[in-house]
Amino acid sequence: MAETLTLDSAGEAMKLYQVKPEGTAKGAVIVIQEAFGITDHIMDICRRLADAGYFAVAPHVFHRTGDPIIAYDKMQEVVPHIMKLDRDGIEADLKACLDYLAGEGFSGRKVAIMGFCMGGTIAFFAGAQWELGAAITFYGGGIVMGRFGLPTLLEMVPQLRTPWMGNYGDLDQSIPLTEVEVLRRAVAAHGTPVEVNRYPDADHGFHCNDRSAYHEASSKDAWPKTVKFLDSHVG
Repeated sequence: MAETLTLDSAGEAMKLYQVKPEGTAKGAVIVIQEAFGITDHIMDICRRLADAGYFAVAPHVFHRTGDPIIAYDKMQEVVPHIMKLDRDGIEADLKACLDYLAGEGFSGRKVAIMGFCMGGTIAFFAGAQWELGAAITFYGGGIVMGRFGLPTLLEMVPQLRTPWMGNYGDLDQSIPLTEVEVLRRAVAAHGTPVEVNRYPDADHGFHCNDRSAYHEASSKDAWPKTVKFLDSHVG
């Protein structure tokens, strides 16, 4: 069952798209949007998670800047919304989601977070701030350069308390493979469970079939691995 409700996020009204599975949920997953808003892709991810047995929720992260849905070829329209994201707002939004899920019976290791593009950066941050069941990043940037007033992903590793999965395309010029490998090694050395999947023929955004970068083979390989990771650490 899919529906949209409104949460209080530090005094701001934030919409939350949610999909509940049939029967008892294995756990809950917070889905963090790309830089284009709560698109059909993000809603589809929530539905697919529900089909896999998880209660999925997607906060409208751009709620402070008008809550837009932006076309994938209009990157210039994205910039003002990204520029206004900051750590206080991100933490408030995540805390609102965690509090809501706790009220629904899901907390700690029974909650995972999954993010795409900029959402991957936020998902990794959440895994360092809270002890969750899993943090899954699809082409999440900010590995060696901070975003949104957050530390770099590399700097967060000593605080990472959550098993991490990263999915990256080798053709992604915005996230160099050298950075991905540095982060993977750092997380492994820290002792946190880690799984990094690299796709030689995939570019940034390869998992979204509404984007020109969609790569079907890579996407179809990444999704069952993602569900398996969730089942191993949350379900």
